[in-house]
Amino acid sequence: MDGMTAPRLPEPLDRLAQIQRGILTTGQLRRGGVNRDVLRSRLRSGHWQQLHRSVYATFTGEPSREATLWACVLRAGRGAVLSYYTAAELHGLIDWRSTRVHVTIPESRRIMPISGVVLHVEGRAEQAAHPTQLPPRTKVEETVLDLTQVAGSAEDACAWIARGLGRRLTTQAKLRSALDCRRRVRFRAEIAQMLSPDWAGIHSALEWRYVKWVEEPHGLPSGKHQVRVARDGRSEYRDVLYDEYALCVELDGRAAHPGDTRWDDVRRDNAAAAQGVMTLRYGSDDLGLRACEVADQVYRALSRTGPVRARPCSPGCPVGRNR
Repeated sequence: MDGMTAPRLPEPLDRLAQIQRGILTTGQLRRGGVNRDVLRSRLRSGHWQQLHRSVYATFTGEPSREATLWACVLRAGRGAVLSYYTAAELHGLIDWRSTRVHVTIPESRRIMPISGVVLHVEGRAEQAAHPTQLPPRTKVEETVLDLTQVAGSAEDACAWIARGLGRRLTTQAKLRSALDCRRRVRFRAEIAQMLSPDWAGIHSALEWRYVKWVEEPHGLPSGKHQVRVARDGRSEYRDVLYDEYALCVELDGRAAHPGDTRWDDVRRDNAAAAQGVMTLRYGSDDLGLRACEVADQVYRALSRTGPVRARPCSPGCPVGRNR
C-alpha cells in the first residue's frame, strides 16, 4: 500500500483495502463499520485523501497506477469495468500506459463525468467483464474487439486482431465467439476474414498487409504463416513460407534493428539457404509503397521451381510481365 497509513481498519475492511490497493468507497466504509465522523477525522489529519466523489485513498502520497485505476472504476460504480486502451494495458495488449482511463458502464446506468476518465456505455458490459481479474476489466477478446471499433480503418482494426493473436493472449476461436455475440460491428467482414481458418497463423499487421496488398491482388499462391521450424535444437518461426517452392518471406516492422539483433536474421536466412530455401525480407515501407514490386519479386522467386500463376493488379503493375 502507498505512503503512510492511518490506524488499522477493521479486519474485513483492511483486507478489502489491500485488494483494492488502498482505495475504498463511502459505501464500503459504512458497511465495514467506519462512520462519517471517522472518515472526516482521517481526511482532516491527512492520513487519508479523497480521489473522487465518495472514493478515498487510505494512505498519503501519490497513488500508484493500480490505485488510480481502482479509484476510477469504483467511482464509476456498479457494473463498471476498465476497458479499451486501459484494459489493453492491463492485459499486455499494449506496452504503454493509456493517457486517460477508459471505463465501461452498463447501458442501464448513467453517471456524471469523471475527471480523467473516458466513459463508455455498453449493453453487454456484464457479459464483457472478466469473471476474476482485478481491478475489474473487460475480457481480452472483448478488449480487442472494442479497439477494432475505434480504429480508423479496416487495416487498423485487423492490426488489433493480429496483435492479440500474435501475443498469444487469445485465439481465433475465442475472438470469433465474441464477434458472434455483437450485433453491430464496424469492419465485420474484414474481421471475420481475419478470424477464418484460411487466415490462421497471421499474427501481425504486416502479415495482414502482405496478404491483402501482395498475395490477393496479384493472384499469388497463399503462403503458410508462422510456420515453426527447428534450428540448432530450438524452434523458430517463418513469417510466410511457400514450402513447395522453397521460398520464405520475412516481414520486419522495425525501422532499424536494435543492437546486433540483425545478425539473428542473417543467421536464420543463412540456415534457410543451407536447406535450399531462399529468403526474401521486406519492411512496412516495402508493403505500403512498393507492394507491386514486392509481388513481382515474390512471383519471380516462386517461378524458379516451375510455372506459377500471377496477374498484374493494374495497368502499370509489373507482375508477370517481361518474362
